[in-house]
Amino acid sequence: MTTHAPNLKAQKISGGVATDQRHDSAHKHVSGTAIYIDDMPEPASTLHGCLGLCTATHATIASMDLSAVRAAPGVVDVLTAKDVPGENDISPTGRHDEPVLADGKVQFHGQPIFCVIAETREQARRATRLAKVEYKELPFVTDIGELDPRKDKLVTPPLTLKRGDAAAAIKAAPRRLKGRMRIGGQEHFYLEGHIAMAIPGEDQDVTIYSSTQHPSEVQHMVSHALGVPSNAITVEIRRMGGGFGGKETQGNQFAALAAIAAKKHHRAVKIRPDRDDDMIATGKRHDFLVDYEVGFDDDGNILGVDFMFAARCGFSSDLSGPVTDRALFHCDNTYFWPAVHAQSAPLYTNTVSNTAFRGFGGPQGMVGAERVIDEVAFAVGKDPLEIRKQNFYGTSDRNVTPYHQTIEDNIIHRIVAELEVSADYARRRRAIDAFNANSRFIKRGLALTPVKFGISFTATHYNQAGALVHVYTDGSVHLNHGGTEMGQGLYVKVAQVVAEEFQIDLDQVKITATTTGKVPNTSATAASSGTDLNGMAAQNGARQIKDRLTDFAAEKYQVPRDQVLFLPNRVRIGNQEIAFADLVKQAYMARIQLSAAGFYKTPKIHWNRDKGQGRPFYYFAYGASCSEVSVDTLTGEYMVERTDILHDTGRSLNRAIDLGQIEGGFIQGMGWLTTEELWWDAKGRLGTHAPSTYKIPLASDRPKIFNVTLADWPEASEPTVHRSKAVGEPPFPLGMSVLHALSDAVASVADHKVCPRLDAPATPERVLMAIERLKGAAKAGAESANPAKKAYISQPGMQK
Repeated sequence: MTTHAPNLKAQKISGGVATDQRHDSAHKHVSGTAIYIDDMPEPASTLHGCLGLCTATHATIASMDLSAVRAAPGVVDVLTAKDVPGENDISPTGRHDEPVLADGKVQFHGQPIFCVIAETREQARRATRLAKVEYKELPFVTDIGELDPRKDKLVTPPLTLKRGDAAAAIKAAPRRLKGRMRIGGQEHFYLEGHIAMAIPGEDQDVTIYSSTQHPSEVQHMVSHALGVPSNAITVEIRRMGGGFGGKETQGNQFAALAAIAAKKHHRAVKIRPDRDDDMIATGKRHDFLVDYEVGFDDDGNILGVDFMFAARCGFSSDLSGPVTDRALFHCDNTYFWPAVHAQSAPLYTNTVSNTAFRGFGGPQGMVGAERVIDEVAFAVGKDPLEIRKQNFYGTSDRNVTPYHQTIEDNIIHRIVAELEVSADYARRRRAIDAFNANSRFIKRGLALTPVKFGISFTATHYNQAGALVHVYTDGSVHLNHGGTEMGQGLYVKVAQVVAEEFQIDLDQVKITATTTGKVPNTSATAASSGTDLNGMAAQNGARQIKDRLTDFAAEKYQVPRDQVLFLPNRVRIGNQEIAFADLVKQAYMARIQLSAAGFYKTPKIHWNRDKGQGRPFYYFAYGASCSEVSVDTLTGEYMVERTDILHDTGRSLNRAIDLGQIEGGFIQGMGWLTTEELWWDAKGRLGTHAPSTYKIPLASDRPKIFNVTLADWPEASEPTVHRSKAVGEPPFPLGMSVLHALSDAVASVADHKVCPRLDAPATPERVLMAIERLKGAAKAGAESANPAKKAYISQPGMQK
């Protein structure tokens, strides 16, 4: 940030909390001057690594001849499992089921089995192709549709949530139905791929620059792989070119291999995989099969539900336990299930281990809930929005979740009511019905879907953060905390909090790279809690220093403490005012400590997984989106005509940043549910492993009309940082409105009498197949209702 002379007469600081500030690196992003790891000058004689990936899906390694690889030009070394000096494991949950390099057995196509270290990246990449590996093939499974979630192998213990007797409620209900929904996975497709650069130091020391959301975990994994204590490893990251959860655990492998090679050869080592290798060898969003059964009455009131959420987890546990847990935590979305039973099945498959992705299982749970709402709506012949509203959680009753947390901050009724009006839902619903009645091939659809997203890590111990705040004698401030910047605007928000606390202009606060050497034992920047945790920790650190300055000023100037007031860039002490920098300088001369380690832990939360009960979330963030689509019923192609969003961010710290998060989250969620499809072939190979075969949304895919509004009236019900709310993950499921608008358009071909059961992603092919299926159902229904017509059509020679 560019510093300036503070205005000592200003009525308000520049860049404080609740002001629109640009992302601290925005100008660097657009000008290409932001420094990412691959932009950093490489130390002299830096080596480069490339992973050697297996070509079998499930097999034992019969033989591995790497002699040609070692003899290739520029090759310095080839690492295998036996070259890992410490523990050959990078399992983030300590289950010891994920090797740095596979040893004797491979469990998915593309699993790393060796790593080439060469003088150049090109030489390393070329050398990996010279390996001669023979495999003894084993049976494999890649599709969870082939598995029994109650009998087949799981990668981690399942979770069950229950309240009331769901089976009895469903059995006693006037009406009931059951079904299955497939929900696809998603590739993170961060702009900057994985990368790690390790620089060896003296003794056991190594410094690692890693594109990671979890520097402390990389530190611990590297220390285990090297067999050295954590204090020998320093991990640093200034910024990532996107993460979305894909860099929470998946960076461990690249960092560990770079560090092993760096220490072995006493040279810096950098590993930056090719995009194809990155997509093949790293985990993705979990895809799910959701089995559901629901009991309801003739008005559409839901009386009981039973869910089974089966997930494709891959060959190891990674984060599949907490991801599938969170899917269950959100299988209610905004709805009160009077009786509920929900179970997870984290299934083992011979695919890359799936991992964290924005929403962390929550969106999949919500999509399952919304399918149940659609089924009930079609069964009773009502607009799905009407069924949604009448099954909402209450505010004083009907407000206990399947995990027995009482919802105390429910504002979904007002959010949806306001969006209904601003999006003109009722009028547009009538207009679309009229349009469809007169349009033979193009059909339009409309849907309004709500979101309730729980905020906190469900692993209670992760809900803590540290920060380091230094005030220098010129009044400038150095800020460091455990959160990582992946483009979401965390750094500028936390800096605003510190500026607000000291009442100094934002450009007086220096944002510095996240490093394990300054703030230890940090949690991942994930679970939408980056600002909540690190903002409070930084505020705590700033307040410690501010308290010392207040005590000093009160003693020095002989005034009561309450007569020391921090004003914009200055401090009023009794009846005089001095510049903030002057007070700091005086405090330094008096030997007052001007540095503090801040800390914060989220209060009130607790969770007993064995019982399936507790308060896993500190609060909830709410939102709703209304989308309109046009579908070509001859091809299945579609366009998003308009989307209106109303989202709750509490007292926003920075509306400009929050709006960007909501817009981006919606588009990413829309892509997940429409165009982004992961596909494995019959040999277990990922076919969608490059931009040419995997389709993320383009700028041209955004809604033609896109209205995004922050609700300006709510505030966090709990004392969060300045009563703001998290905004990283909650907007992602807003994309559900596009899936349900497509479903609405498809349903129109059968006069909205049959639930389309449109699975995700709703690609044009899948939309077209649903249209043809519904046309067939409508035709069969018409024929059964008109026997004479059926007889006429069935007569030989009269088909024309």
